[in-house]
Amino acid sequence: MAIIMKLINVGFGNAINADRVVAVISIDSAPSKRIIARAKENNMLIDATQGRKTHSVIVMDSDHIVSSYLKPETILNRSDNIAEGDESYAEQ
Repeated sequence: MAIIMKLINVGFGNAINADRVVAVISIDSAPSKRIIARAKENNMLIDATQGRKTHSVIVMDSDHIVSSYLKPETILNRSDNIAEGDESYAEQ
């Protein structure tokens, strides 16, 4: 039996498992910046920005934190499209 993962492109060809996302938040708040700092300290940060400015923070169910240059709205739209069955958009 094959396991099918639904992946969300978070920029530059990086993808995350849609089923393991807990939250997508903006980097603008102080708490999100603290989340990033703690994740760095605990070696739980996955930087998917390719050196660009971080616009969103993705919290995974494994306590890993993914930083992305995409805006939270873009990631959520891609996630919604996966849920609706349009997986081609999520891979763009």
